[in-house]
Amino acid sequence: HKRTFVFSTADHRGIDDERLMVKFVDGDTAAFDALLARYNRPIFNFIYRFVRNTDRAEDILQDVFMRVVRSAKDYRRESKFSTWLYAIARNLCIDDRRREVFRRGPSLDQPIGDDEENGPALIDSVPDRGAGADEQAFGREIQPRITAALAALNPDQKEVFLLREVGGLAFQEIAEIVGVSENTVKSRMRYAIEHLRKTLEEAGIDRTAALDG
Repeated sequence: HKRTFVFSTADHRGIDDERLMVKFVDGDTAAFDALLARYNRPIFNFIYRFVRNTDRAEDILQDVFMRVVRSAKDYRRESKFSTWLYAIARNLCIDDRRREVFRRGPSLDQPIGDDEENGPALIDSVPDRGAGADEQAFGREIQPRITAALAALNPDQKEVFLLREVGGLAFQEIAEIVGVSENTVKSRMRYAIEHLRKTLEEAGIDRTAALDG
């Protein structure tokens, strides 16, 4: 059951997220459409990496933006919109995970991955980014290994990894979302990267340089 959003044709380029939210609260529905257009795909990607199921990811995506609509008046402009939005998505993903555990019993989660604050994104070093055939083949070879390695991480490390890698959020933003210190966030990220390096080394894949931040 595919669900789609219809975006307004109004031009809101150059207006920051926070201002768009204020305009939406003031009754400008086109401002919400602009936010939807900006974040529909990134938020879906984050949710999908978390739940690994397209239908559930689409449902949660709908719930995220419905929550934005219902909670718009509670939004405080001093908070970054992206931080607020990913916090909503993260909480709904956690709720979905709990329901899934209840339905199917305990099981490993499946995810994907990144690196340090200003370094290149790890996940971007794996798939093709305009590289040659050899690079594409390498990406296809190690992607399942990365997914399996990250599936072994505990939920706390996984969510930090996904918020940083898929969401592209700064460590400070992630700390605000998950409610821990920035140092704790960095520690969880470091653990995930070390675990990934070890897994690739054990698999005999000599590409650790690509994982350095």
